Amino acid sequence: MQKISINKKYRMKIKLKKYKSEPGYVFAEVAQAVGKGLIAGAAGTLAITLSQMIEMKITKRKPSEEPADAAEKVLDIKPAAEKDKPKFSQEVHWAYGTSWGLPRGIMSLLGLKGLPATAIHFATIYSTALIMPSSLKVAPPLKEWKPKEFAIDALHHLVYAVAAGLVYDALSD
Repeated sequence: MQKISINKKYRMKIKLKKYKSEPGYVFAEVAQAVGKGLIAGAAGTLAITLSQMIEMKITKRKPSEEPADAAEKVLDIKPAAEKDKPKFSQEVHWAYGTSWGLPRGIMSLLGLKGLPATAIHFATIYSTALIMPSSLKVAPPLKEWKPKEFAIDALHHLVYAVAAGLVYDALSD
């Protein structure tokens, strides 16, 4: 394996695998990473869904329709009837969350695993969760958020990243 230092200050290294010249070897490695990533993303989505359900029972918050609103803007699709919007929102939530397992798989191809991969995964997911909804105008601007809202949202996304990371690493051992 070839080692590349990407940041001397933190001494993080990426190990690039030397691929065999056998036909299909690279494809097999990528396919495995994608498959494991999707499974890990689904597990992370299950974990964040449960985390949000518990939080909603405690805080009496209603389910968000942000996923449906975002899909309507980005993909120009919407449910057939307004009464179907909560179900559509859940479908988007699951598709979006499951797909976030793919970056976890890509990180493994670069040699990142365990806590460093989970930390990078969390940072990527949470920064996107903070920026995208307000930029699409499906959520209030961040300057209007209360500190408690940031904390709750960060906790949910941390639950996702940890669950996805644990599942990915378990599948890779």
